[in-house]
Amino acid sequence: QVQLVESGGGLVQAGGSLRLSCAASGRTFSNYAMGWFRQAPGKEREFVATINWLGDYTTYAGSVKGRFTISRDNAKNAVYLQMNSLKPEDTAVYFCAAGDRPTVLRVRYDYWGQGTQVTVSS
Repeated sequence: QVQLVESGGGLVQAGGSLRLSCAASGRTFSNYAMGWFRQAPGKEREFVATINWLGDYTTYAGSVKGRFTISRDNAKNAVYLQMNSLKPEDTAVYFCAAGDRPTVLRVRYDYWGQGTQVTVSS
């Protein structure tokens, strides 16, 4: 089992920045690829970014590419999502997830956090 806890969400104005963190405990964190997903009210949970176990491979959704950066620190059992140039359409609950490979597919992730709310005002 892997337990995941997100933090760092909040209210920010459009154009601002936030850094989300996800702390992991349980099984060896470095064995897992990590992903960030988000879910806006009334919408499906969607892929945002993913990173492999070593941290040298990342993939982003087109809507966030160039604005968001995913990173990890295996020594701290943590993954991060730096979000810059935020837009109102980025408003959602953001979830981190752990899986066996870096993929955009939600179903391939085995462990999920409870989420952290990000609200971007216009």
